[in-house]
Amino acid sequence: MDQLEQTLHTARALVLADLEAGKVAEADVVSLVEEAVSHRRWWVEQWPEGMGFVSGLVAQDVQDALLDRYGRWPLCPVCLGSDPHALEIEPALGEDPHWVCSETTTSVCRVGALNKWL
Repeated sequence: MDQLEQTLHTARALVLADLEAGKVAEADVVSLVEEAVSHRRWWVEQWPEGMGFVSGLVAQDVQDALLDRYGRWPLCPVCLGSDPHALEIEPALGEDPHWVCSETTTSVCRVGALNKWL
């Protein structure tokens, strides 16, 4: 398997793990992951230097698609009792993406590790 395919498979697995942790990995949601991976395949083919950013970008793509169709995901586990808000990916375009509470600037976990929080 070449590096691009390995990167895409890793991104898919990490995002699916987070969706499973939140118990939202239904078939239609998994289809959103596949769409995001397909789009990012094209993106990395155009800009190979961005390969290290794929996991965070796929997570952001899925998060955006879920917002449009279902609502905010993943909800912040840090700010219980306050207005519900979604975690964000940081860095927005960078390596080693983390889910972060923008309200408290708390780094919750790496993409793919929400099972420890949800």
